[in-house]
Amino acid sequence: MIFTGQYEHSIDAKNRIAIPADIRARWSTEHDGEAWQALPWKQGVIRLYTERDFAQAADRGRLTLTPDEDEAEIDATIFGLSERLPMDSAGRIRIPEGHLELAGLNKEVVIIGARDRLELRDRAEWNSQRNDRLAQLQAFMKRNAQRSADASAG
Repeated sequence: MIFTGQYEHSIDAKNRIAIPADIRARWSTEHDGEAWQALPWKQGVIRLYTERDFAQAADRGRLTLTPDEDEAEIDATIFGLSERLPMDSAGRIRIPEGHLELAGLNKEVVIIGARDRLELRDRAEWNSQRNDRLAQLQAFMKRNAQRSADASAG
């Protein structure tokens, strides 16, 4: 599933947030899984992947019993902090308190569609940065294209 758009939401007193109705309408438990996989990513961001996409991304990694130190730390952090979040009958997921604390998110958030994932971000911060993000988009794209070219050449 490709995720687009932005949705202003509030996290309730039980740390639940509703997955937007149009996303739930396209959701298929057979294809997407029965839950979301949550990962606090950085200050102000929690990433939500479908169960299927998270598993596919994890399977792309090299399976070894002797990863190098950096790879072992990345795996321990990503998989140690990830948590499976099943949706309830109302289409809500419960965000773990620890995830909210690590990301520094309050109750007023925006759900951002980010291609292969959703991201929870602070609503006020997202709204205040929208114009700057659009102004910087071409520079981001040029840097990304250069990194891809460097990786292909190397």
